[in-house]
Amino acid sequence: MQSKITLKDLANLAGVSISTVSKALNNSPEIGVNTRNRIKEIADSYNYVPNNIARSLKSKSTKIIGVIIPAILLEFFSKVLYGIETEATRLGYKIIICLSNESHQKEIESIDTFINGSVDGIILSVAEETQKNKNYSHFEKSLKYNLPMVMFDRVIDDIACDKVTVDDFDGAFKATKFLSEIGCENIAFLNVISNISVGQLREQGYVSAMAELKKDTIILNPEHYNLIEKELLNIFKNRKVDAILAADEYSAVLAMNVARINGYSIPEDISVIGFTNGLISEHAIPSLTVVSQHAENIGKQAVTTLINRIEDKTSELEPINKVVKTNIVERNSTKRI
Repeated sequence: MQSKITLKDLANLAGVSISTVSKALNNSPEIGVNTRNRIKEIADSYNYVPNNIARSLKSKSTKIIGVIIPAILLEFFSKVLYGIETEATRLGYKIIICLSNESHQKEIESIDTFINGSVDGIILSVAEETQKNKNYSHFEKSLKYNLPMVMFDRVIDDIACDKVTVDDFDGAFKATKFLSEIGCENIAFLNVISNISVGQLREQGYVSAMAELKKDTIILNPEHYNLIEKELLNIFKNRKVDAILAADEYSAVLAMNVARINGYSIPEDISVIGFTNGLISEHAIPSLTVVSQHAENIGKQAVTTLINRIEDKTSELEPINKVVKTNIVERNSTKRI
């Protein structure tokens, strides 16, 4: 394999100094146009690629942000990622994306990759496995290296870094009250994600609202999506249910399907609300009423928060926690008042 050509090689080929080559490739006005063009032609002919790591060591900046997300197929994270990428590009940064696939070990490996100086900071949402085992040493290691970090959505309170969170408690609280206001008396909460922080906060919001309404709670915590049908049928058989608040979008759509297959009309018999305002919700039959988390805005806020830390524009010494409020997007899966 042919070895990569270096600045020194280009300097020898052009008969100039390494400094002249570097300035020419960066369009410095100190170098004449003819010399600049000649050096660029030589660089192109030898397929020269800049050594970004060496450049970053010199400038102490890569203009690159590392991003770690737990899942790419969930539309919420896709929308957050879109917000991250568009805002980073606008502010002159590139992104490198790592996928933890909800794995603690993959999350550790991603952090280790970024600690080596390849990025200026990290944006991440914590993997499900990490939240289960409560082992956060890799995050602490990142902070020891003075690598700025912003957690979003799924965050660890014990880690002293900036955070951008959704008010999941309030979102579930408002959704439960909304179902009561449209006449629902027996509201069930379906929570497949009860082992991660956002699922727990949404369940707490539901429980708090039901207590305020003086209604009995009906909570389903299936361990997997393929157990939703079994648990719902058991509830339908033993309890009267006229509304379901699901902790995520996919569960809500599955709940509607199970209800319809078993003779219930949506929303006449059972009203349904989910979280995340994605394409699945919009195109479900009937279309799903949702608690919108404004995912794209979360991504943009995470980027601006991180870059302010990177570029020392943040006056606060203590970590910042930005909270994004939710709102209900009403569609056809809930009754009208």
